[in-house]
Amino acid sequence: MHATLLFAHGSRDPAWHQPLLNIAQRMGELSPGTCVRCAFLELTQPDLPSAAAEVVALGASHITVVPMFIGVGKHARQDLPVLMASLKETYPQVQWRLKPSAGEEPAVIDLLARLALA
Repeated sequence: MHATLLFAHGSRDPAWHQPLLNIAQRMGELSPGTCVRCAFLELTQPDLPSAAAEVVALGASHITVVPMFIGVGKHARQDLPVLMASLKETYPQVQWRLKPSAGEEPAVIDLLARLALA
């Protein structure tokens, strides 16, 4: 089974989480049966190790982590690689894929530019 973890910063404000939850819901609508979970760096649960443990327990053998960052700062460049190394060590039987941060994806850049121009 394949799972996708949408990884974001986190916030104490519950309204902050809604766009990420909307993306996860839309993924399920576009691809019924897709195993998708949200995970957060701080201030919000579940954290990335907990979300990974959940999908591994469900039978995931391939996990894609999608950093939902527009900017590629310290969290994407330093914190996430450490977390990924730990996950690979904890679950060596899982094939891990780390996608580029959302803000590095040409389609996201194009969409945001078009929204700003609208």
